[in-house]
Amino acid sequence: MYTHPQQGLEQDDVQRLRQEAGRWLRSLREKAGYSQRELARVVNLEYYTFISQIESGRGRVPPAQTKAWAEALNVPVRDFAIELMRFYDPLNYDLIFAAEKAAPAGTPANDLEERIARLESLLDRK
Repeated sequence: MYTHPQQGLEQDDVQRLRQEAGRWLRSLREKAGYSQRELARVVNLEYYTFISQIESGRGRVPPAQTKAWAEALNVPVRDFAIELMRFYDPLNYDLIFAAEKAAPAGTPANDLEERIARLESLLDRK
């Protein structure tokens, strides 16, 4: 049976994560120089108000559009997907990156490249 990726989290935590994601996405959009309307056009959304919903935490980037958003916002697709996972699927994110979370700040394990390499090595074992 399929369960929602955020099942097991309190609703307040889910909302907080969505709002954090929205702030992050808004900062990327602004850095890329897009208005909400322009970004909607670039990622092929019919309604620019959907961007507003995502940025306010009332929606999320559709998984099928992750690549388009990453490219539009000038973020490597893999990095973008991992960051979205932190907000939208925190349970699996924690399972994959738990060892890195426990590492002291400033250690190589906190570096995104190191986390990706560790994830790839786990995937290669399968």
